[in-house]
Amino acid sequence: MKRDDCALAPDAEPVREAFRFDEQRLTQWLLANVDDDVGTPQVSQFKGGQSNPTYRVDTARCSYVLRRKPPGDLLKGAHAIDREYRALAALREVDFPVPWVHALCLDRGVIGTEFYVMDHVEGRVFWNPRLPEVPAPERAAYFDAMNETIACLHGIDPATIGLADYGRAGGYFERQIARWSGQYRDDALAGRDPNMDRLVEWLPQNVPAGDETAISHGDFRCDNMIFHPTEPRVLAVLDWELSTLGHPLADFSYHAMMYRLPPSIMNGLLGEDLALLGLPSEADYIAAYARRTGRNGIPGYAFYIAFNMFRLAAILHGIKGRLLRGTASSARAVEMATNVEPLALLAWQQAEIATREAG
Repeated sequence: MKRDDCALAPDAEPVREAFRFDEQRLTQWLLANVDDDVGTPQVSQFKGGQSNPTYRVDTARCSYVLRRKPPGDLLKGAHAIDREYRALAALREVDFPVPWVHALCLDRGVIGTEFYVMDHVEGRVFWNPRLPEVPAPERAAYFDAMNETIACLHGIDPATIGLADYGRAGGYFERQIARWSGQYRDDALAGRDPNMDRLVEWLPQNVPAGDETAISHGDFRCDNMIFHPTEPRVLAVLDWELSTLGHPLADFSYHAMMYRLPPSIMNGLLGEDLALLGLPSEADYIAAYARRTGRNGIPGYAFYIAFNMFRLAAILHGIKGRLLRGTASSARAVEMATNVEPLALLAWQQAEIATREAG
């Protein structure tokens, strides 16, 4: 798309002080690796992106998106820019809706951290799953598009697109519980929570029987998707930092967790009149995914929700730690950090439901 030399895009803002870099060095790198007609790029910072800072780069010819690791001290294994790039490049080969990626830079001398550049996709991003921008009679079609997209992702054979080694097959819950428990425990600066401590003990002892492996996005939400400007169609799925080979029911239940979260946490739908909003019920949404993936329901669903609430609480706990260390990459970090305790409580309540259902 042609550059608009007027104001910044509505979803972007001037680059925040802590995340500035040498734009001349970036220009030279773009000339050599992406675009030989960059002119004098205009760089702005997207308002979202809690983990990896994300920038819009408008050149003389078109617009790009730059994703980088944040500056400062980072937890081991976090901010896997190279994994994001690899997933995006592979998924484009089977026409899954992701942006076209141009180049990955592992040379920290360019802008201070590793980064990659991809196309900017024009469309709509919905930050609220109530979809207030869409007329109520049309909202169910947008939910169905999300449902179809995640079901499609889980139907892709990782080996056919070169991702057979993108993670380990089997044992996903055990590994993830250990990973997020470890990150929670290791980040002493962010403090402790009694419900998180309970979940660290309960989760590994209550993993449902059965195992599956699929490509897992890890953060599949409406605000990590770009929809067609006028149609209920997903043009691009964004933010693949947490992607891996994992259990598809973990990935889906994280997405559907919006039904069991209150409005104060990620704009959850708990307590809403879904019919009045024109949205499908939780049961219907689960059934649609099950039908698309050839399942007869999802037994043990409360465990999957408890796991994902715990996982999200651990992620927010990490944001709280980065906030205290001064490396948080979003102005919303303070708000998100306050959700650790209420989310951990909700997760423990789901664990209690799972225990009752199993008993």
